[in-house]
Amino acid sequence: MSYPAAIFCDVAQVTARIRSMNVIRPFERRSYMPRIAYLVSSAREIDLLTSSNHPTGYWAEEALKSYERFASAAGVEVVVFTPDGLAPTPDPYGLEPIFHYPDEDRDFFASVYRTFHHDPDDIRITLHHSTELELVAGRRIAQKLVAAGHSPSEAHHLVSAAAKTAWVHDRTLTDVMLNDGLHGGLSEAALREAVEELDAAARTLADDRRGRLASIADFQAPRSLAELSNDEMATFDAIFAPGGHGPMVDLPHNADVGRFLAILQDRGAVISALCHAPALLLAAPDRYDGQWLFEGYRLTSYTNEEEDQNKIGRLGMPWLLASALQNAGAIFDDAPYPWASHVVVDRNLITGQNPYSTDATADAVLKALDAL
Repeated sequence: MSYPAAIFCDVAQVTARIRSMNVIRPFERRSYMPRIAYLVSSAREIDLLTSSNHPTGYWAEEALKSYERFASAAGVEVVVFTPDGLAPTPDPYGLEPIFHYPDEDRDFFASVYRTFHHDPDDIRITLHHSTELELVAGRRIAQKLVAAGHSPSEAHHLVSAAAKTAWVHDRTLTDVMLNDGLHGGLSEAALREAVEELDAAARTLADDRRGRLASIADFQAPRSLAELSNDEMATFDAIFAPGGHGPMVDLPHNADVGRFLAILQDRGAVISALCHAPALLLAAPDRYDGQWLFEGYRLTSYTNEEEDQNKIGRLGMPWLLASALQNAGAIFDDAPYPWASHVVVDRNLITGQNPYSTDATADAVLKALDAL
């Protein structure tokens, strides 16, 4: 396995330039509007081991949620960049309905699988569980059970018992409820209707997010990172990058990304990336002692296990992000199980593990900027 090597640049030269400027030092109270450089991959294709020129891009949910969170924060300026100034494109895979289940359905699903897992090390909820076994439809089935006369606790118990069997034996939730006596009096039509309602809600949400992303003017005409001078880079208080497989294409080997990271790191500014976007850290130069700029930092990213479970990862990644970060010198810190929300803050570096970590990662950035 190979992965992109870090870009080496003259850190001493950059550092001397920054120190000659009147810039804010770490932890100094800000009396002006914090500026976030919102860096989005503009990659549209990725070469996989079994599929060349495979469509890719940024992850829609991550990009939209984090951008809207920053843009709605009082007194924060968000400036959108791509490495080359080209408009970014959402990854088609990330717009599939299975990634856009409403939060209330996801939360109910989490409350269900916690009932049959007492040891966090045993929790292994995969994409297969949450997309092909109908488990996320549990909230809507529980609502129908309550409407049929069951108490909320009885409804939750029936759904949880069926979910455990479905999870263990790789059966759909409706199949278990119908054939194992856990339907609570609901007809097959009622159970199927709950699953169809979830699918319709997910498709509606995916279309809504696609439209909202298309309406963000800065995404259609971003600034070019390559055209940004060192002086301009030093005016930002943070950089944030959303994930998707696109960042693995055009961020790790980008000299301008390395230049920006060196400048922000010297200032103690916030450096944040989500999911696959911590790949940008691989562009960072070495320190004066010859070690990688983020040597010994604790961080997280999309894990190898999560990569093995998604459709693109199963086509064969040319390199694995988590392994590359560890090999570069990072202390990798992931959640006890895949797909859990997990954020790691180490000094000025803030990283999130996966799409479900989006809200918490964005809030951690705003907190670090005293904007939350």
